[in-house]
Amino acid sequence: MTEDRPLALVTGASRGLGAALAEALAPTHHVLAVARTQGALEELDDRIRAAGAQATLAPMNLTQPDAVAGLARGIFDRWGRLDLWAHTAVEAPPLSPVPSIDDKGLARALATNVTATAALIAALAPLLGTEGRALFFDDPRAGEKFFGAYGATKAAQIALARSWQAEGARIGPRVHILSPQPTATALRARFYPGEDRAKLADRHEEARRLLAELD
Repeated sequence: MTEDRPLALVTGASRGLGAALAEALAPTHHVLAVARTQGALEELDDRIRAAGAQATLAPMNLTQPDAVAGLARGIFDRWGRLDLWAHTAVEAPPLSPVPSIDDKGLARALATNVTATAALIAALAPLLGTEGRALFFDDPRAGEKFFGAYGATKAAQIALARSWQAEGARIGPRVHILSPQPTATALRARFYPGEDRAKLADRHEEARRLLAELD
């Protein structure tokens, strides 16, 4: 393994934009891929290795505080720093009218989209230091009909990121809030099942476009 490469952590790396970002970063970074689904992470690893790069897999549930603390400790012990963090982990409850929001689905969305994000920021900020970068991905659905649970919790996640961005404007780390184009992912298909996917952006092309915005 090439320990001298910049280290990129991708949370939510098993599928969709997260997996595409991990593959796009792998030629230039050592990728630490985090997600709940081990099988999907192993498939990601196969693709990265087939392209001649390497990754470290860390299957875990980020809503568990011990998991987040262990992740930060593992990064510190092995690498001593973190150069880039791309946060794509998200919980999307089923669409429903606000009066019909499922309590358990809302609790899972709050735990993943808000509480885990705050815990990750606290744990990873010291590893990113003044020069590291953190990437968040906006999906402004707040206020749209049937998107109550997802829209509210995703908006709260981005609000955390914007506050952190403002706080670190002079002292770092550098926080970027990027806006993906509508992309052909499984999450998008859940939200818009009858949509013409041929008109959507390819997730790999979109990952490369978003990373190019950092240059």
